[in-house]
Amino acid sequence: MEQDFNLGLSVCGTSLNIFQYKVSKVYYTPCSWTKVLLHIVLVKKAGDKPGMYFDGNLEKLFAECHVINPSKKSRTRQMNTRSSAQDMPCQICYLNYPNSYFTGLECGHKFCMQCWSEYLTTKIMEEGMGQTISCPAHGCDILVDDNTVMRLITDSKVKLKYQHLITNSFVECNRLLKWCPAPDCHHVVKVQYPDAKPVRCKCGRQFCFNCGENWHDPVKCKWLKKWIKKCDDDSETSNWIAANTKECPKCHVTIEKDGGCNHMVCRNQNCKAEFCWVCLGPWEPHGSAWYNCNRYNEDDAKAARDAQERSRAALQRYLFYCNRYMNHMQSLRFEHKLYAQVKQKMEEMQQHNMSWIEVQFLKKAVDVLCQCRATLMYTYVFAFYLKKNNQSIIFENNQADLENATEVLSGYLERDISQDSLQDIKQKVQDKYRYCESRRRVLLQHVHEGYEKDLWEYIED
Repeated sequence: MEQDFNLGLSVCGTSLNIFQYKVSKVYYTPCSWTKVLLHIVLVKKAGDKPGMYFDGNLEKLFAECHVINPSKKSRTRQMNTRSSAQDMPCQICYLNYPNSYFTGLECGHKFCMQCWSEYLTTKIMEEGMGQTISCPAHGCDILVDDNTVMRLITDSKVKLKYQHLITNSFVECNRLLKWCPAPDCHHVVKVQYPDAKPVRCKCGRQFCFNCGENWHDPVKCKWLKKWIKKCDDDSETSNWIAANTKECPKCHVTIEKDGGCNHMVCRNQNCKAEFCWVCLGPWEPHGSAWYNCNRYNEDDAKAARDAQERSRAALQRYLFYCNRYMNHMQSLRFEHKLYAQVKQKMEEMQQHNMSWIEVQFLKKAVDVLCQCRATLMYTYVFAFYLKKNNQSIIFENNQADLENATEVLSGYLERDISQDSLQDIKQKVQDKYRYCESRRRVLLQHVHEGYEKDLWEYIED
């Protein structure tokens, strides 16, 4: 089920404020410091770090969070109070100012307003720091609370950047919140349970809440992440490499032959193996057979060629699934453009005495077509990592059936519809998109049943 809980930047900040206000009332700490404490706890929880639970030791808690214990603030403040009758030097710029021009944290380190402002501005604008800004005194790790930051900074742009940083930190550390990955979208999606499921932002973008990628049923986040990394590493030159190069039989570095001689020398500085281009065996036994190889069947050469064949077979297998994955991705982009064409067809059909409701089957068909394309695209990722067994054969049959029906539906929608063929095409389109819906549902149900019963075995790439 899709979730539709969206928070804007300001609303998310308000949510954080309400949260820390409630906690501060329970533990009797100032709201600004409660927010800092919550941030530290959330960061540790998000990273599964040890020490994320309070064990009753207040001193240890405040020390780990780099915060002065509120119960000791009054004594600290009294100990660091100085007479305001005389000027004093700032420990950063070393200029003398009246005591009233100085401010500091509960740690007792005070600096002039100008140095504070420049220090905070640098930390926020250049280093991108939010609630992790510490006191500027050397060796002091006490954090600057947000009330102090907002009081000392006068530039509205810096204040806005700081609010963005602390809000983003809150979202990144909260397992129930996720930024929408759509470009230029500033919405945050909120869910009740943090798991892999499709969510839809107000901007219309649907994505997986767990990994942030487009919704990728039936493949799991783990395998999609591996696939994306593999696709990024294996560029479009893979086809050319497969056809024009071989691997060094010793270090497996890819080598291109640029001359007629079969005597090859690996250019890897740590290898420099000499071998025959034809049989991939060591070159030394070849003697003077510079252009002909008569040692093709020797054991060492055969083992090298077998390793080469396994490597090439793995590459060809990857290209098989990658090409089909990319084809469906490209087709999906074209199908999205199909909405504009269908809208025009729907308007033309309404001019031929058809009502608005009667032409909605076209939009429904495009919706189903896009869903099927997306599902098929990710089935090839799932299939790439799937080991062969009886269940995988059933999956491949379901995949082939859905793929065939999807191509037929796509063909129907791309036809020119005349008045004479309107009713015939309408019936065919409706029948086919209903069939596609049914087959897509069957395929997904089978995969999820396999997950529940642990029927799938995977190839660790």
